[in-house]
Amino acid sequence: MIRASAFYEPGIEQDTFRRRRLPWEIALVLLVSVGQSAIYSVVSFIRAATRAPISQQQTQLNPSRSAEPLWDAIYQFLDIFFSLALVALVVYLLWEPGLSALRRIGLDFRRFGGDAARGLLLVAVIGAPGIGVYAAGRALGQSIAVIPAPLDSSWWVIGLLILAALRAGLTEEVIFLGYLFDRLRRLGWSWTWVIVSTALLRGSYHLYQGWPSALGNVVMGLVFGWCYRRWGRAMPLVIAHTVIDIVAFVGYPLAAAWWPGIFTPTPSPTPTPSGTP
Repeated sequence: MIRASAFYEPGIEQDTFRRRRLPWEIALVLLVSVGQSAIYSVVSFIRAATRAPISQQQTQLNPSRSAEPLWDAIYQFLDIFFSLALVALVVYLLWEPGLSALRRIGLDFRRFGGDAARGLLLVAVIGAPGIGVYAAGRALGQSIAVIPAPLDSSWWVIGLLILAALRAGLTEEVIFLGYLFDRLRRLGWSWTWVIVSTALLRGSYHLYQGWPSALGNVVMGLVFGWCYRRWGRAMPLVIAHTVIDIVAFVGYPLAAAWWPGIFTPTPSPTPTPSGTP
């Protein structure tokens, strides 16, 4: 017969163990997800800044994985799938007995109408100024030219780009907001430091596009962080981010054709950091 005392009883010791474990968990999650991409992004920017003027360089959105369209689609789909597996891992880490992690971070469909309305409002507040920041950065020679994936290479390209936008929205908002907000608050961080630190990490994650885009994403992180604290729901932020990226991924090639002086560069590309949208 097993005595009840043989089981680990929750209490002060368990709370202490969890607090000591959390920094390691956070570090490991970041090193295999957005933190890894942020490091690649910073290194990519430093490399670009030391090679030639920023205005003469370019990077690619959703670069091709193969010269053969079918295999390129397969590799793109697998890349999206494994990125979403990391999102699922983070949700799993947030799960607690008797409490759904998706409901706790507000990534469910209980209030989808209101979430969609708030998300579309954020698209108007963040999306248009974001395009302006990039255009201004290009005009000032401080932003690396971003080359979009062509829309006419295969019939399935637009579908893959929409999935890539959903991947970016889920990855950033679930990890930056749902996961890091929960974990940093458990470590005793104030709301101000949580919002600012995650916004700065979000900015470094996009530094490969140049410092104006990174600064724009810091502002986006501050706004999204404030909204998440106020609303307690990640769904409107995922919707906003996904829609913004769909416009960028699908609408950007059209803008490049209409406004080549701002959106189309000339020289050789700077490689896009691994895992960066």
